[in-house]
Amino acid sequence: MIFLPNSSSLRNSGLPFSLRQSWLLLGAITTLTTILCAELAAQEDRNAYNIRAVLVDEGPTIDGSLEDAVWQLGALVDMFIQQEPDEGSPATERTEVRILHDGETLYLGVLAFDSDPQALTATEMRRDSERILSEDNFQVILDTFRDSRSAYMFVTNPLGAMFDQQIANEGEGGRFGRASSNVNRDWDGVWKVAARQVPNGWVAEIAIPMITLRFPESEPQTWGINLMRNIGRKNEQAFWSPIPKPYSITRVSLAGTMDNLNSLNRGRDLRITPFVTGGASRIQSAGVTDDALQRDIGMDLKYGVSASLNLDVTINTDFAQAEVDDEQVNLTRFALFYPEKRDFFLENASLFTVGSTEPFNRLADLFFTRRIGLSSSGETVPIIGGARLTGKVGRNDIAIMDVQTNGAFEESGENFLVARYSRNILARSKVGALFINKAQTEGTHYNRTYAVDMTLAPLANLTVTGFLAKTETPSISTGDMAGYLNATWLSQSWRIFGEFGDVQDNFNPEVGFLPRRGIRTTKLHLEWNPRPDRWGLRVLSPMYNIMYTTDQQNRLVSRRHHFMNGVQFDNGAYLNIWYNRNYERLDEPFTVGKGVTIAPGAYRYGQLRLSFNSNQARRVYYNLMLAPQTFFDGTRVDMNVVLGARVTSQFSTHAAYTRNHIDLPAGEFNVHLAAFRVDYALSPTITLRTVTQYNSSSEQWGTSARLRYTYRPGSDVYLVYNQVRRDPTDPTGLLELRDQRLMLKVTHLLSR
Repeated sequence: MIFLPNSSSLRNSGLPFSLRQSWLLLGAITTLTTILCAELAAQEDRNAYNIRAVLVDEGPTIDGSLEDAVWQLGALVDMFIQQEPDEGSPATERTEVRILHDGETLYLGVLAFDSDPQALTATEMRRDSERILSEDNFQVILDTFRDSRSAYMFVTNPLGAMFDQQIANEGEGGRFGRASSNVNRDWDGVWKVAARQVPNGWVAEIAIPMITLRFPESEPQTWGINLMRNIGRKNEQAFWSPIPKPYSITRVSLAGTMDNLNSLNRGRDLRITPFVTGGASRIQSAGVTDDALQRDIGMDLKYGVSASLNLDVTINTDFAQAEVDDEQVNLTRFALFYPEKRDFFLENASLFTVGSTEPFNRLADLFFTRRIGLSSSGETVPIIGGARLTGKVGRNDIAIMDVQTNGAFEESGENFLVARYSRNILARSKVGALFINKAQTEGTHYNRTYAVDMTLAPLANLTVTGFLAKTETPSISTGDMAGYLNATWLSQSWRIFGEFGDVQDNFNPEVGFLPRRGIRTTKLHLEWNPRPDRWGLRVLSPMYNIMYTTDQQNRLVSRRHHFMNGVQFDNGAYLNIWYNRNYERLDEPFTVGKGVTIAPGAYRYGQLRLSFNSNQARRVYYNLMLAPQTFFDGTRVDMNVVLGARVTSQFSTHAAYTRNHIDLPAGEFNVHLAAFRVDYALSPTITLRTVTQYNSSSEQWGTSARLRYTYRPGSDVYLVYNQVRRDPTDPTGLLELRDQRLMLKVTHLLSR
């Protein structure tokens, strides 16, 4: 039974009115979802799917062949069950997986039979490309702590491409390809793959060193494990331990187990990665040219304080290899979100995360690493060094980070201290706390954030998350709190959630992401997912969503009714139609474009959007979008075209163009955004990516090229070239070169 306080007890509780509202909303949501979905689907006991670990003296050679005799000693898994398209039926193609370990490395040998091997969809070699997930691939997920929450995930395809990620809270927060802060796709583990196509299908050998993983200090051990095969041309997903349709392999509470893990050896658990960088830059500003040679050295260190607790140290940190941000157009009054891409901040990033769960119209992220080492305009701020301690102690998750930046732009350097603690309770729940301190090295300014949070999963289909936070800033003493609650019900046919957020006027998390303050937002989402199983239709997604936002005086400032129907086809294509009915109140003029300002007032307008995406696994794929709409007191038409081609297994290209035409009484203008990307993979370890982007709102052309050569696991050579051209007086933006950089970075992993 779930206890929720009644209204009278809340009135006498002393809680602020807005937080009392959120508890009452949570009670209503929980009651509604329980009534709608009273019958829970029976969950299979994870212990029914068990692998007995096999220890061998010496592991196989990783060369894409399963002929080594030692493979015959491995545990055999060969029964896979469909999730899509025919849930519960045996997989249409046979898969054999053998698993063994030698104490220092876990090995998986995969033989993926295929009745039509010429039809395999395998065109992607680049590491961490999302395209791998839509092609033929094999996936393994390891819940090394068997906590039904966190895991390591490894994916490969018939070309030996590598895709890896860290999972927290079972990856919740994303759906139908949406991003989630609980899935860290940018994490790069040290592991090895060799794969090749054979006459009856394809073969892959996977080697995962124990030093790449964290696990308890006990013996013998039992890990959670699941295996999945995706058959690209059939759009079929089959699992060893069955996963119901609403979920993916990240649902580790439904994984099977691998027991009898003995003699695991992480060595001294010390990894030192020194690096050297060298290059040149030319920056032009106000008619002045500044040429500079750059050279530097630094070091990253990882040390296993225990098998489950890791210390990371970075000295003279350099992110020359980080990919450039994708250009975005902002026609709103609020800041845009750009994801983190710098290595040091990526590993175990989810352990620091406290914020709203929905990636669209996100309310707040209390800790946002892009506030460290980057200015508000995205310019690099030098990082002198930093340290991070992350991991588990029993049922406790610990994450502590301290980073020191140097002074830049005639400003003082800053120190950032972040401490996060959470305690796992029950089967899939946790409670925790967060503390952030930002302080000037030379100066008196500081900013602090205090928060407590929870994730409760009282039922398999029901998850409740929330936080209560306060900031501390000099000269601000009142109105500096925020609260948030979300309750989500997810079953095979329904997705229902409600959330409430209250952000006071002076809430100021300077090391967080906060698009909007001084508001109270309520959101309710109802989504039904029927499966016609005819006419080529796989899933329909009719939904209704309402977002209602007031200021702190409960005056309506924003409201959005969202009506949508998405259609997933058996062939992997996706059609989406939605309509938004908006209300916006402007208390101040809103400059939406150069010389075009919308006057204060109340506005009602509607947005129609139609989009179609072809199967992204095809060699030639495309996306089309058209959105005619009213916009405040005028009109707006958005269009987007994407065309991509994977010409060979080594060469692919992708072009995108977006146009926004805005016609208002105050003026008319167009915004253009274009991008062209070329990828070439000489092999899975040598890849080149070039990206050219144009954004008319910033009157800027940008070109970036990055060559990466992984000459051994964990050791890389990067050659990076970036340039920016900008000239407001030139309509093409091609004439003046503003920023040009060429950098070489070499890293070398020393491991003991």
